[in-house]
Amino acid sequence: METREIEYQADGMRAVGYLAIPDGTDKRPGVLVSHEGPGIDDHAKGRARRIAEELGYVAFALDYIGDGQRLADLQQTMARLGPLMADPLKTRRIGQAGLDVLMAQDRVDTNRLAAIGYCFGGTMSLELARGGAPLKAVVGFHSGLATARPDDASNITGKVLVCIGTEDPLIPPDQRADFEKEMRAGGVDWRMNLYGGAAHSFTNPSASAMGVPGIEYHEPTDLRSWDAMLDLFNETLA
Repeated sequence: METREIEYQADGMRAVGYLAIPDGTDKRPGVLVSHEGPGIDDHAKGRARRIAEELGYVAFALDYIGDGQRLADLQQTMARLGPLMADPLKTRRIGQAGLDVLMAQDRVDTNRLAAIGYCFGGTMSLELARGGAPLKAVVGFHSGLATARPDDASNITGKVLVCIGTEDPLIPPDQRADFEKEMRAGGVDWRMNLYGGAAHSFTNPSASAMGVPGIEYHEPTDLRSWDAMLDLFNETLA
């Protein structure tokens, strides 16, 4: 497997992403990985490597904070994410810049693309799909589900999976219900997996170290949600 950092421009911002390419020379599916809110880190890079190693797909972890940096605390993170939450079109442009990097790789079969994301990275993946990006599969792990442009769900062409913890304080039941209405109205092939006992950031072993109530790792849900993603990939990318 080959890995390397790639510097690119995303909506006027310098971004530094992380590419993982499996051994071989043939065309392979491509998976865009969007990190959690604080910035690109070992969690996102590890998921990209795992996709390349275990699945044999090309994976690119984009950078939506900029300069490959990771923000120091929750306050900084929310200040950075606020404008993106309020502007889905900007979010889509940043996501599309990362998708363009992935699609430009020689090993990528551009007819077999997926986007996965964690926390706001899941929101970004969903917004890419709402914008009509050519994705066969979209997966959000503990991802924000709300959008200011719900009617754009009709642009989604791929299949959608969101994996949500029932104890996640950032994604309450009314947000899940609104997402269901949005997907139904848009005619989307979608599914939502709810995991009892799981809070926010359930896929990240370092989440509990933040000491923030409602943000913690949950190993059973981490494993089960990964398997759910594999099921969707087998259905759409294999």
